[in-house]
Amino acid sequence: MASGIFALLDDIATLMDDVAVMSKVAAKKTAAILGDDLAVNAEKASGFVSDREIPVLWAITKGSLLNKAIILPFAFLLSAFVPAVINYILLLGGLYLAYEGAEKIYEYIVPHKPHKDVSLDENLTKEQILAKEKEKVKSAIVTDFILSIEIIIITLGTVIGEPLLEQILVVSAISMLATVGVYGIVALIVRMDEFGYKLIAINDRNDSFSDKVGLILVNALPKIIKGMGIVGTIALLLVSGGIFVHNLDFMHHILPSIPSIITEFLVGLVVGFVVWAIIHFGKKLFIKK
Repeated sequence: MASGIFALLDDIATLMDDVAVMSKVAAKKTAAILGDDLAVNAEKASGFVSDREIPVLWAITKGSLLNKAIILPFAFLLSAFVPAVINYILLLGGLYLAYEGAEKIYEYIVPHKPHKDVSLDENLTKEQILAKEKEKVKSAIVTDFILSIEIIIITLGTVIGEPLLEQILVVSAISMLATVGVYGIVALIVRMDEFGYKLIAINDRNDSFSDKVGLILVNALPKIIKGMGIVGTIALLLVSGGIFVHNLDFMHHILPSIPSIITEFLVGLVVGFVVWAIIHFGKKLFIKK
């Protein structure tokens, strides 16, 4: 009896060790999308009055958890019965990520009308502000749904040959990291300026240490969000390029003499602008008709 219990515990320990190792590999491969998810949601959760930032973020977090609850069962069923489909979904997701990266570059290069924060329009009533707030939350949840599919599919791709139980444990762990970790950090980021203002208000002295730290936090918030957006864009192109290079044989040997990271970035960039051009001009033709 005792030997059976110890054998069971040993099997559990081995399983957890395997899951931990595979989770580290999966976390590295999904880090770019997690970074973009972080940047996108930090931007979407900011721009509100201070007492609405956390409720908005909590609403997005609940939507993200619901997204995972919807996606995970379908992903496990595909992995169990039609694992070949995973690669096709991965490639489709790569097209979307490349397109999103190219679109961000286009919007950065070509001037466009900036989006107005829902809390800064004095002509809106409280009901209108709340309605626009709901629209912004809905937009964030839709974006999270797409990114969640990519995170889960990429994670599945790293454990596709492993037993189903290990796949479930690894993918579920990364999914929870994608929600709890990302939105926890976003909460800290969007409250950074509020904490800075509190430090400034601690005492009445001018140019005190708390004032200096507070000003740094207040001024750093928009720069951090902008910097995360730039890093996230580069990461999107790297991830998408890596998907194509590692899953399409004819792309695997493109530019063999240069580092793989540059090849992946260039592939992601080219594919992204090809997809962007097709969608952009397709919309123009559709609207003309």
